[in-house]
Amino acid sequence: MRTASFDRDHVLRSAMQAFRHKGFAATTMQDLVAATGLHPGSIYCAFGNKKGLLLAAVDHYVADRQRALEACFEGVSPFTGLQRYLAQVVEETRHCDSMDCLLTKALQELNEQDADIARRLGGLLDDLERWLARSLEQAQQAGEARTDASPEQLARLLIVGIYGLRTYAHQHPAPDCLQETAARLLAALQPAA
Repeated sequence: MRTASFDRDHVLRSAMQAFRHKGFAATTMQDLVAATGLHPGSIYCAFGNKKGLLLAAVDHYVADRQRALEACFEGVSPFTGLQRYLAQVVEETRHCDSMDCLLTKALQELNEQDADIARRLGGLLDDLERWLARSLEQAQQAGEARTDASPEQLARLLIVGIYGLRTYAHQHPAPDCLQETAARLLAALQPAA
């Protein structure tokens, strides 16, 4: 049996774009063939089905996002890392055609439609929350973050703020407004002056 030969990175990025553009349910196999350049048989062989391709695309997306998140924190204080991360989020939200809404869109669409996908996406969100909580705990220890709430509570506040910011940006993409909102979100994490 011959193994499929293709640029996996390109295929997953193209699939992400298709899913982001139309949503999971509305994306047809023909859309995925057009987006990826693969034949249906190659998609089924490599990913099992459309759901398998979505999960692989989400995993690829999350790995990219994790690398970008880690880069924000390299060589700087925990709170400066949070500032960089939020600045990155604001920049991403300014580009409606960016892929960075894939996880949000998939969570909203599939949360009640498919238990496997909801579980996977929920786990990814939990991983982000744990990562941010560790960073916030370090920020608390450095005196950069408020201590009247647990790192986990602050991480949840930050995640809700980020997802709210991404959603808000679809209707109000003005950079000043988004930057001001991100600054207020950061201020809510800092110790009282």
